[in-house]
Amino acid sequence: MNLISFASGIVPEFGPVETIRAAAAAGFDMTGLWVDPEAWSETMTREARTALADTGLPLLDVEVIWLQPGSNMGLHKKVIDVGAALGAKNVLCVSSDPDMGATAARLAELCQHAEGSGIRVALEFGIFTEVKNLTIALGVLDEVAHPLRALLIDPIHVDRSLSPIAEIAKVPPELLPYAQFCDAPATRPDPADFGAIITDAIDLREQCGEGGLPLDALYKALPPGIPLSIELRSKALRDAFPDAGERAKVVAAATRRWLAGR
Repeated sequence: MNLISFASGIVPEFGPVETIRAAAAAGFDMTGLWVDPEAWSETMTREARTALADTGLPLLDVEVIWLQPGSNMGLHKKVIDVGAALGAKNVLCVSSDPDMGATAARLAELCQHAEGSGIRVALEFGIFTEVKNLTIALGVLDEVAHPLRALLIDPIHVDRSLSPIAEIAKVPPELLPYAQFCDAPATRPDPADFGAIITDAIDLREQCGEGGLPLDALYKALPPGIPLSIELRSKALRDAFPDAGERAKVVAAATRRWLAGR
């Protein structure tokens, strides 16, 4: 069975230590962390490092580097530095820069900064960004042409961007160090309604097998045994389970049930 990681988006109202401890309490194999480079401190690094050591959880990823025109690359590189200090394996990156050449150049710069850290720079596509689909993402990564570049697949963004699952199956496995996973309603938001797109992505995700996405086909298209970050942003779960640990347990149990049936 795939290793599963606790995505920080499941508990957006909690800090890094609470996130780590919730992941451990629920029996996740790994965890992710949200790193705001402007707010992150050395104290937070020390506390997160201690929590990771105490629980024995590997850190699958840190997020998010959000590229924009005029991006402060120093702040973006700090996310990588924090991840490196905590032993992260990946950093999640998205881009709202309509200039794909600039996006590729900045991704290449981030990959160069990550050299020697053990971190891959994973580009996520989605209609909420300018890298709107799989084809555009692969074009950017081809231009980056650095061994630390990677592609991040998220089922909801695959579906909403109409990216063919058959094409995901053709992606070289070395570009896919991990993937995100969740379910979601079959009904897609209006692609012209940015607010609806964001609500769909941060509030309406569902437990694996409880929505309308073609998860079986996507799962089979991914490299066997790939670690899965369970990116289950859900207002319903936040409302029903205000305790981070209880919310994590519900997500872990549902995910493992779904994976056991594959």
